[in-house]
Amino acid sequence: MNFTRRSLLILAAAVGVAAAPAAAVAQDVLNVGSYPNNPPFEFKAESGNFEGFEVDIVTEAAKRAGMSVNIEGYDFQPLFAATSSKRIDAAISSITITPERLGSQSFTQPYYDSDMGVAATVDGAVKGLADLKGKVVGVLSGSTGDKWSKENQEKYGFSEIKGYNTQQEVLLDLAAGRVDGVVSDIPGMEYAFTKMKGLGVVERIKTGEQYGLMMTKDSPLLDKINNAMTEMKKDGTMQAIHKKWFGTEAPADSSTVKEAPLPKA
Repeated sequence: MNFTRRSLLILAAAVGVAAAPAAAVAQDVLNVGSYPNNPPFEFKAESGNFEGFEVDIVTEAAKRAGMSVNIEGYDFQPLFAATSSKRIDAAISSITITPERLGSQSFTQPYYDSDMGVAATVDGAVKGLADLKGKVVGVLSGSTGDKWSKENQEKYGFSEIKGYNTQQEVLLDLAAGRVDGVVSDIPGMEYAFTKMKGLGVVERIKTGEQYGLMMTKDSPLLDKINNAMTEMKKDGTMQAIHKKWFGTEAPADSSTVKEAPLPKA
């Protein structure tokens, strides 16, 4: 069969159109929102790039799913609206998996176990929850620390609960005496206290909290990213990332190591 030049051009164009979807898939980008000041989980380095434990996890999971990652900075609370409205595909920021959140969001399997704690000045009068009666408690707005404090305000007699947009702001107000205690996740606070002297965790609040990657409700990417995380647990990559950022290996029975099913509402 003879082909004219015009036929060849039409054929080439058709092949190009057919190949386009495959190229687009190969170049897919996972758009991620992240609170920019939550070391060692995520923070913006001097280079302007995001780094941290969860940054490494989401980057590696996306890579195994054939995707690259674009990370944009958000305050904590707006992350939930950003995934719900599909402005981003996923969010990282020590986000605890809860039944309430599963009503409007999807989560991957957990990859970190955490408790909350009460932070105060180490030489101050607050030595635990009992000492916060009639006192002002600071929290990160929209966090599980915020929720827990409101649910337990009457029980412990907090005079006021002040919400903040960033962890740094609430801890700076703690150091300045504008709040008497802070309720938040222990790992992030303990990391901050390596640089902010005079503050410490004075009481642990056992919660059984677990962090996962939060995604748009019923995201078509959920299984793909979750399966990549399962592979990362199986081949030791998740454990290696934990050791890189925390200096120790996660316990063998922790969610960093053990495979888990997708959380359900």
